[in-house]
Amino acid sequence: MPEKPAQHWTESLFDSVYALYETAREYQAAYQSARLARDGVDFDRRKIHEGRIKVSGPDIWGTPGRIGRREPHANALAVLDRLYGSLLSEIEERYDQAALIYASGTAWAVRAVQRGEQPAHVTLVADRDVLVPPPLEIPGLDTWSDGPALDAAYNALVRCTEAAEYGEELGDQDYISDHAADELTRAHAVASGMADASYAYGLLAQRALNFVLLEPRRAREREIALARAEAQADRPAQ
Repeated sequence: MPEKPAQHWTESLFDSVYALYETAREYQAAYQSARLARDGVDFDRRKIHEGRIKVSGPDIWGTPGRIGRREPHANALAVLDRLYGSLLSEIEERYDQAALIYASGTAWAVRAVQRGEQPAHVTLVADRDVLVPPPLEIPGLDTWSDGPALDAAYNALVRCTEAAEYGEELGDQDYISDHAADELTRAHAVASGMADASYAYGLLAQRALNFVLLEPRRAREREIALARAEAQADRPAQ
């Protein structure tokens, strides 16, 4: 089987970013599905059947050696709420990280191209198997038509990040006043949108990568065209 031709750095770099996008999108879809699943067993949203069963002897619902009545439907919803809640919490954490890595990794790629570098892949640093997000800001795109939208998405993400840091600072205090508790609630509400804000910023950063890759791609096309012309000129006349 013939080997696949090596990719030009512009192609492999974009594929690297696209892999981060697909990863974040998978976790986003899973998070949305998990939320729907948990909402589906919410006691406040469901009509619980009042039918009961009689349980005698050792049982996961009753006390060993006693006879009692239990509501199987309510028990099922409680069990599912616990299971879905645990799943939702884990997926939410993974979505948060994947979206942030997508946004920051793409921003890293844009800045690298702006500096005239030719990275074949997004390069990330890991600390104890946890990826460390690079800086998020992308300067120098004032001439790009979507520059204002990119700046707005960046500012929205910064607000979420600052709210998360502020909430953590308040939560670490030994005593929280009523006023601080209200601020903590508001901070958590803003910080809860960080994954979606990261994902939105990543999408715009990915478009920015396409923009800064325009000239390197054109240069590549010129190289290919020149190589073809030279090969044609070297052919013997028929």
